[in-house]
Amino acid sequence: MASITRRRAPKVSRPVSAEDEILAATRRILTGGASFTDLGVQQISVEAGVARSTFYAHFRDKTDLLLRLATDMLATSFDVASAWEPTDGLDKLAEDFLRILGVYREHAAVLRAVGEVATYDLTVRDFWSQGLAQFTDRTIAALRAEQAAGRTPADVNLVSAARVIVQGGERAIFDQVTTAPPTDDAAFARELAQTWWYGVYRRPA
Repeated sequence: MASITRRRAPKVSRPVSAEDEILAATRRILTGGASFTDLGVQQISVEAGVARSTFYAHFRDKTDLLLRLATDMLATSFDVASAWEPTDGLDKLAEDFLRILGVYREHAAVLRAVGEVATYDLTVRDFWSQGLAQFTDRTIAALRAEQAAGRTPADVNLVSAARVIVQGGERAIFDQVTTAPPTDDAAFARELAQTWWYGVYRRPA
């Protein structure tokens, strides 16, 4: 855990905003193993080299800060996921899942913090659920188009199937990133892609 006894030396290599400093400082502290629940605004401010008043000029509270960090992670992973089309095929889906795993690993400390805080904070829990909903909606739209084209069986329940693979996939990715080594990611991404592909998109009629 980063020390709170002295301020960090100001950075002179490139200009950054106080808000960016606060976000980066929080990532550093969390990556060092700190619990977000136990992390104080004073510690974050010292690590970022800003006053407490500056923190509150940019963020309402710690929850607001965490949501900003998580928003960046979700937006990046959604950009990757939404670029895939079923016509791209299974191999491309596996490649994209591997890229998403990379995003989650890069933000693993934030992912753990979200999981930690969501157990007791309704705002964070609802935020994460709404974030997953956009993945679910995107999947439903893709499956609906595939059914219309005759490539996905008509008896697939779009809403239920999308919820199963999106929410189940998110839990599996969380577990992979937080408990398994990166060397296992390629095999994991392939298995996840095959589950989606053969379990729903190309399920036998």
